[in-house]
Amino acid sequence: MNGTRVLYVEDELFLGKIVKESLESRGFTVMMESDGGQVIDAFRQSMPDVCVLDVMLPGKDGFSLAEEIRQLNASIPIIFLTAKTQTEDLLKGFSSGGNDYIRKPFSMEELIVRIENVLRHRKTSTPGTATQEWMPVGGFQFHHTRQTLLWKGEERRLSFRETELLKLLYENRNKIIDRKEILNLLWGNDSFFNSRNLDVYITKLRSYLREDGSIEIITIKGIGYRFAVD
Repeated sequence: MNGTRVLYVEDELFLGKIVKESLESRGFTVMMESDGGQVIDAFRQSMPDVCVLDVMLPGKDGFSLAEEIRQLNASIPIIFLTAKTQTEDLLKGFSSGGNDYIRKPFSMEELIVRIENVLRHRKTSTPGTATQEWMPVGGFQFHHTRQTLLWKGEERRLSFRETELLKLLYENRNKIIDRKEILNLLWGNDSFFNSRNLDVYITKLRSYLREDGSIEIITIKGIGYRFAVD
């Protein structure tokens, strides 16, 4: 993992200094910013491999930053650091483009494991030439890298998590895919909280795809899902 470039955004300077030095001692290259208003310029200049964003920041909050970063780079992993514990806050984080979150206070070991996990997932899910173009999903057209779903000329922008889940279901279409496998691939573990998140995202995708009666996300009770498409 040596040489991994981390854009770390934290306005608690004492905590930031500790985390930065700890990551650097493990071989990471860390660019630290404390003002949300400066982050996008820093992102463009540093071209990081992963972003670690505090949610509560002066100038611009972490959720807004994630949305802007997603416009510049659709696939870069984003981890939120947050003291927020409400489910709706965390779901907002995922909807804005986050890959993972860590609740404060956290250990360095946990942060490093989360960074390694999102980087590993990015490497194994890097789209090949087939996913660079529009893919037919029933009557829809789906573009993975643009995070876009098209239906009869109407375009819907998907969040990063929605995109990854739809891609995984589509790649395993008409097969049963284990719920635990989905959680481990997209969230890194099958915790109760992540399981609830998966339920939310399955519901969202069903609502997006309901225009086409040939598509169905079938729940296989106690096992997982089958993405049925003619």
